[in-house]
Amino acid sequence: MKEHVGYCDCCGKALYCLDGFFNGVKTDSGKNLCFDCDEQEEKKE
Repeated sequence: MKEHVGYCDCCGKALYCLDGFFNGVKTDSGKNLCFDCDEQEEKKE
């Protein structure tokens, strides 16, 4: 099952819940990020 749950707060990519698993990252500050943007954010820190 594929359910749309929102968009990446960085790049705007659609984020989905796939069979109960979120295909993105929820940050401590409450942002939803795709895996690519999360990886870039980690490199900045």
